Amino acid sequence: MKELNHLSGMDGAFLHLESPEMPMHVGGLALMEPPAPESGPWFDSFRAHVVSRMHLAPVFTRKLALMPFDLANPVWIADDDIDLDYHIRHLLLPKPGSLAQLEALAARLHSSLLDRSRPMWEFYVIEGLADGRIGFYAKLHHAAVDGQAAVALGETMFDLSPEPRPVKPPRPQRTNRYQLGVAELLSAALSNQIRRTLELGKLLPPLAGAAYQAAKSALAQRRDGLRKTAASGTRFKMAPPTPFNTPITNQRSFASATLPLGEIKDIGKAHGASVNDMVLWLCSTALRGYLVDAYSLPQKTLVAGVPISLRSQGDTSSNNQVSGTLLDLATNVADPLPRLEVIMTGTRAMKQQLGAFGNLIPKDFPSLGSPWLLSGLASLYGRSRLAGSLRALNVVISNVPGVQVPVYLAGAKMAATYPLSIVVHGVALNITVQSYLGQLCFGLIACRRAVPDVAALARHLERALETLRHLPQPAAVPAEGVAPAQVSAAGKRAVRAVKPATVDAGAAAAPAAKPARAKPRLAALTTAPTPQAQARRTRRAAGA
Repeated sequence: MKELNHLSGMDGAFLHLESPEMPMHVGGLALMEPPAPESGPWFDSFRAHVVSRMHLAPVFTRKLALMPFDLANPVWIADDDIDLDYHIRHLLLPKPGSLAQLEALAARLHSSLLDRSRPMWEFYVIEGLADGRIGFYAKLHHAAVDGQAAVALGETMFDLSPEPRPVKPPRPQRTNRYQLGVAELLSAALSNQIRRTLELGKLLPPLAGAAYQAAKSALAQRRDGLRKTAASGTRFKMAPPTPFNTPITNQRSFASATLPLGEIKDIGKAHGASVNDMVLWLCSTALRGYLVDAYSLPQKTLVAGVPISLRSQGDTSSNNQVSGTLLDLATNVADPLPRLEVIMTGTRAMKQQLGAFGNLIPKDFPSLGSPWLLSGLASLYGRSRLAGSLRALNVVISNVPGVQVPVYLAGAKMAATYPLSIVVHGVALNITVQSYLGQLCFGLIACRRAVPDVAALARHLERALETLRHLPQPAAVPAEGVAPAQVSAAGKRAVRAVKPATVDAGAAAAPAAKPARAKPRLAALTTAPTPQAQARRTRRAAGA
């Protein structure tokens, strides 16, 4: 008997946690510049293009076969009766055809569940934009792809020139309507559980050893006087309450923002920060401004859930290989420079964690009983008050690297692409960023009831860019009498010595007011006094 293609434990989790309020699919909204009019209607060209490429990615041609009584994860089987009119659809925006209308339509399309009896993907071509561009919205179930797998899938559909590259046609397939029997499914599930249990057992000894070494290192750092949470990334505290920490409905709101990648990368490089650091800083700054405007900025920092890809380079398999960690966003720090320093400290700790545990995190695990357990827990969590009280994080922020060269789909050039991800009970906001063609394309998806004005948060991202542009640049030449190493050490001491400035939610009615606790500027603590200032101090001392 041929071995069946079981969903992994992570893939199955996305399937079993799904409910009408929590669709577990990911999507993307692309803006396409159409080809010349003489090439005919683009929708017809697009549909033919998809048909010619479907055999290159299994996600297009496979569907789920459920286990008897949902005892374990289902398996993928080939679908030999694909209804293209269902999967590929054509829509028209009403006048005036604004980007806001397109975003609202994408949010509505993103709110509905995918049909589990079919291959779990849908494509929509949306025309009617006033500027002549065409919207292309796609959604695929997260049980089939993660962020990196979606990028790899896009490489099969897109080309590097307006002329589509030739691909080998699919092999002729015989119609096979054989249905898997109950005994066959149960036998395959049992053998799969045994294999996964043995694989997990092999990982336990090295995983325990790595955990012991990490704990030993953390204790040593604590004895040296360093904060355990800052050094190891380990958290034992709850995230503060925000409007995002609430049970959600099935309705979504969506907004996009586009920021220049090259400029942000250059500014970050001057401060020793990576692009990922700058993305987190931009989101932190935008969230701080948004919550100040809403009079709901908590005194404690917001906590972000940050997905981490475990995918090996060159791996294009259509499954999930992802883990995650928690990161303080320092939204309670008013000064943008120390806020960046806190975020950079957190990402360094995150990289250390990944280096110690990344290769040991299991990518699959036994799933016997998981459909019942996970679906029951998700329902209980959403229907109770736990979603608002058990707060491990406030928001999910994900950064997915993309291509930096123009790509084309059926002759149309992609101008921008904005991700639409998942929100869950208790975390009603997700910010996913994908880089493309010198741009950082932010996609902000939220529960419509919890965050109806998500477009305001997108505008705060644009304001955060202006704040970033006015950050004081590190001095190329240190002040007289101060060595470069001394400047760096002084700067670090200043960041640690200055307590984070907080904004009282009750006093947020005057957003322009200065924080209650004054904080010395970093530059004043890291430079030597000028000769004039030193002379004044000498005269005052002599007079005394």
